[in-house]
Amino acid sequence: MAFTLENILLIGSVLLFISLLAGKTGYKLGVPTLLLFLFLGMITGTDGLGIELNNPHTAQAIGIIALCSILFSGGMDTRLSDIKPIATQGVVLATLGVLLTAFIVGGFIYLISNYFYIGIHFTFLESMLLASIMSSTDSASVFSILRSKGLRLKQNLKPTLELESGSNDPMAFMLTIVFIQLIQNPIQQNIGHAVLNFFMQMSIGALGGYLLGKISIWIINKIELFNDSLYLVFIVACAFFIYSFTNFIHGNGFLGVYIGGLIIGNHKFVHKKSIIKFFDGLTWLAQIVLFLTLGLLVNPSELLNPEVIITGLLVGFFMIIFGRPISVLLSLLPFRKIPFNARMYISWVGLRGAVPIVFAMYPWIAGLENAKLIFNIVFFITIISLIIQGTTVPSMAKLLGIFDNAKIPKPINFLDSDFTDATKSSSCEIIITDNVLKLGHRIMDIPFPDKTLVVMLKRGEHYFIPNGKTELFDGDKLLIITDDKEAVLETYRQIGLQKEIPPLD
Repeated sequence: MAFTLENILLIGSVLLFISLLAGKTGYKLGVPTLLLFLFLGMITGTDGLGIELNNPHTAQAIGIIALCSILFSGGMDTRLSDIKPIATQGVVLATLGVLLTAFIVGGFIYLISNYFYIGIHFTFLESMLLASIMSSTDSASVFSILRSKGLRLKQNLKPTLELESGSNDPMAFMLTIVFIQLIQNPIQQNIGHAVLNFFMQMSIGALGGYLLGKISIWIINKIELFNDSLYLVFIVACAFFIYSFTNFIHGNGFLGVYIGGLIIGNHKFVHKKSIIKFFDGLTWLAQIVLFLTLGLLVNPSELLNPEVIITGLLVGFFMIIFGRPISVLLSLLPFRKIPFNARMYISWVGLRGAVPIVFAMYPWIAGLENAKLIFNIVFFITIISLIIQGTTVPSMAKLLGIFDNAKIPKPINFLDSDFTDATKSSSCEIIITDNVLKLGHRIMDIPFPDKTLVVMLKRGEHYFIPNGKTELFDGDKLLIITDDKEAVLETYRQIGLQKEIPPLD
């Protein structure tokens, strides 16, 4: 088949359709959807259907664009109020934790490749490079699994894990670049210069993301575009501008775009709800395209090389069982209030995914001697991580006793409104059931507390403002607003939905 533009679009759209179906199936079976996208790309690639993508430059470009979307969306979806209590420990995990992981795992790689016969030999710098590439947790995997599973975790673990995965890529990226440079020019490179360069890029990245996020908010609230849809285009442009401009001024673009998304997502702006929903869809598209591309880039026959399998299994299991837990436990030593089971769960959710594979392209592009071998080992370890850790994220939360079983009122999901963020009132969605209808079939017959106001009713696909005489039917959805959480609980009690009452914190 000739690869014309039409054929590329045809194949791409078919792969997207198949990915959506595979993702739905994987979700029901408890398999990480991103792992299925990765396998689908491998099946479609050179050793499968014969679609060849042997250009790391193209794959890297796709990876960077996708990671920008994923990190920006992850920042927008993260509330500052959630991460403030855990900001310090999250930053420590994202910096010191990554550094410790790199050196612990790097030492292990050097040991087994030089003193045990496993078919490969890595120098100390190559060992550290391989470990650095894999030292950060993957934001795409962590965001996808935690949010798609709807996990509610105790001890503020969810924002801790999301903050770490969203902000630890810069450290791994810098370590990767430093060790590539040391391998290429070991004499010319100065460790002190590398450390100074790291802090400069981190500082410029953080400051650039913050300032550009603030400027973006000011512009979007001042500008008056002639079409509402253009606000979506503006935010997309802001995301890629923050990344590219931060890089242009020698900052870390990955950190900049995450912080920029965090700043934008925690401010009020026009069409905020619609834009966040749009980015949710864009993020899924970015994840699908990214993992399909990475799957196309690898040759499965190369992964079956005994050297790759043996090294991948040894390093992968060492990282899961020893490397990541040791680095987490050491990093969190100053934080005595974090219980041991929470620390072990943080250790377990050290998912590897797209980011290490994208970083593994840098030595390949740089033309290092063992670059392709490093890429294949990283890919193999990513598969191990997604299979072992990715499939057990919910069950491990229950096993360690940090899964929050508390029921909460169903959130509002049929209104494109963010007015609840701007008020001190509480709101929730109530679904009318037979138990509620036993109290009466009109709103005026239902014993709502005095502090409760019914402001909207959804029936099927139709919305309208109800009044006291509005007749209710099974399946109707009511949007109610009350003064506070206690009033929400009182509402649930009075209308016969006691089983849905969440316990007070």
